[in-house]
Amino acid sequence: MDYLSHNVSENLKRLRQSKGMSLDQVAEQTGVSKSMLAQIEKGTANPSLGVLGKITSGLRIEFQTLIEAPRVDFCLVKPEEMIPTKELEGQYKVFTCFPFEDSQSVEIYRIDVEPGGVYTSGSHGERTREYITVIDGALTIECHDHSQKVEKSQVYKFETDQPHIYRNEGSERASCMCFFLDYTNIR
Repeated sequence: MDYLSHNVSENLKRLRQSKGMSLDQVAEQTGVSKSMLAQIEKGTANPSLGVLGKITSGLRIEFQTLIEAPRVDFCLVKPEEMIPTKELEGQYKVFTCFPFEDSQSVEIYRIDVEPGGVYTSGSHGERTREYITVIDGALTIECHDHSQKVEKSQVYKFETDQPHIYRNEGSERASCMCFFLDYTNIR
């Protein structure tokens, strides 16, 4: 099942159940057969745009609601089992645990910096901020002509509207969890 079919399958089932509707009721309201709706929910059908249009019209929902990535109520991420998003051998590894999405203003990632290693990140733009907590070792964060050493269990926040550096000046690997916030649309 491809990405889009998976999204439609999950979203249709969730929407139908949240409205307390049976497949028969959705079929009656949308003009799409019960068997086609069941196949869509199982992910075994590849509905046409016309069928998707009937569903969105009949259920009175936006088309985007049907095709967007389904809501995930819980998710466990193990960075040690992930492939790094960015990596420079002997210097650093970056793992994107929860990527930035259109519906969210937060991205969560982990950075591992080897002894003597340096990770340089570009500016993230206006009204962006990072909150980091060091989970192993210590890191020196450089941004806005300011340098701050952050040790294990400490939490540090800084504006990320310009390039910034994570530097490991210690003798062991340093790891941190970063919570990136884009507060452009937050008032």
